[in-house]
Amino acid sequence: MNNRQMGLCQAQRPSCPSTPLRTPMPRSSPDNSCCPKTVQAFCDSANITFDHDKLHELTVYLSLLSKWNRVMNLVGQDAWEDILATLVTDSFYLAPFVSALKLPIHPQCWDLGAGAGLPGIPLRMLWKDGDYTLVEAREKRALFLRTVLASCPLEGVSVFHGRAERFMPGRPPAHLIVSRAFMPWEKLLTATKPYLASGGFCVLLTRTPLHSSLPDGWTAAAETRYAVTGNSRYFWALQKI
Repeated sequence: MNNRQMGLCQAQRPSCPSTPLRTPMPRSSPDNSCCPKTVQAFCDSANITFDHDKLHELTVYLSLLSKWNRVMNLVGQDAWEDILATLVTDSFYLAPFVSALKLPIHPQCWDLGAGAGLPGIPLRMLWKDGDYTLVEAREKRALFLRTVLASCPLEGVSVFHGRAERFMPGRPPAHLIVSRAFMPWEKLLTATKPYLASGGFCVLLTRTPLHSSLPDGWTAAAETRYAVTGNSRYFWALQKI
């Protein structure tokens, strides 16, 4: 397999959106309450299968995120429809991408700088392997994440309130580290390398294609490009060697 062979359309289940997601969503009620039927319609149009329980969890998450965002500025979008269409969508693509990586049966997964739970919370509604820790240094964001998990528990998911530098030492090595704008990717690789298992992966969500030159001790295992609202986004899977 070459370094970029594994594209999204070749990835295993869970399935990915069959077409780029560009269609504007209908607006919700004036009180901005999350409408399960609208969420279901969006998922259907994106070829994403949610059973009744998971659809409920996604609806609860979107409702909480929209509500808390009005006072905490968790994300840039205000309406839950925009959060779903422009931010949660990344997780719909990320689930099959991560599923296609050669991970152990029960991987240790760390989401560094988890913030508002994107991509981690909706990702875990679709991809449930192993243990997944949401690491967040900011107290209010960590409280939000715990509130979400109290309302809709997700298998194997926990929250660590504190800095990544305090979380990583002394734990079993990670097999997967997920990062979305946590720190510059070169610094992330340096900071996480001692705590990542041999053959483990750092998966980065970026707006740019994979760099041709990587630091020593790393190889490009996979890359994919996808489009959200007409704009290109990328996943990189960088493997420790």
